[in-house]
Amino acid sequence: MNIELRQLRYFIAVAEELHFGKAADKLHMTQPPLSQTIQGLEQLLGAPLFLRSRRAVALTPAGQALLPEARRMLAHAASLEELVRRAAGGEAGRLSLAFVSSADYSVLPPFLRNYRSAFPLVQIALQEATTDLQIAHLLDARIDAGLLIPPLPDKALLELDYLKVLSEPLILAAPSGMAGLESGQPVRLQDLPRLPLIIFPRPIAPALHDGILACFRAAGVTPEIGQEAIQMQTIVGLVSAGMGLALVPQSVSNLMRPGVEYRALLDPTPQVETGLAWRRDNVSPVLQGFLDLLRKNTLC
Repeated sequence: MNIELRQLRYFIAVAEELHFGKAADKLHMTQPPLSQTIQGLEQLLGAPLFLRSRRAVALTPAGQALLPEARRMLAHAASLEELVRRAAGGEAGRLSLAFVSSADYSVLPPFLRNYRSAFPLVQIALQEATTDLQIAHLLDARIDAGLLIPPLPDKALLELDYLKVLSEPLILAAPSGMAGLESGQPVRLQDLPRLPLIIFPRPIAPALHDGILACFRAAGVTPEIGQEAIQMQTIVGLVSAGMGLALVPQSVSNLMRPGVEYRALLDPTPQVETGLAWRRDNVSPVLQGFLDLLRKNTLC
């Protein structure tokens, strides 16, 4: 059964006017083709839609049942044009975005607020993932974009584009009351107690791992690695439990946890970069809108 939208539109006009002549005038057509279209619709549905007499036209029970559904179908059809226009312009659709845990304390919340305000019809699918997992998912086209910590592997650079979003220093996260924190001022690594170091595993974030150890080497300190963890909240949680100290990106200080104190370092520290990566061949209008807004709001 193939019902045309034109048939439904003609049916609604007659149902509202209850007069074929007035309905024809409303539709800017003559009455005979209107009557023929209604008859064709009745034959298609296998039931009369109107009771016709010389004095009046009335809806049959079948016509009464069809009227609200016909209106709904026409309204839905009318919305398709707007839906397609919005999707083509990146104003509607779906965006799958992964992010490293540190982004959750820096660039992610304010940018999501801006993006939701600018593109309220886009459905955002978020997932927290480490940089190595994000790259694998990007290469397999399982996500649209990822907020991660560079550098990207050489093989990934052939297929992925990258945009720097944030650059920030490392700071100290230490158990509350640790010696050397009393003044509340920036500290030197060589002046701190030799507590175990809590750090990212190198395979997960080699640049961050190496940068942290380079800070200690430059300060003439050889740290003992006590624990490794892949989530910032886990690292800070271990610090709060007194399991050791950690160097974390500055924005992680927004994660307030009892038993943890954050301090700036007087030692030279590398900048920790966060950026967005996406497939070069992804032509999704939703992704393009996301990128355009991100370029206008980068924090670096």
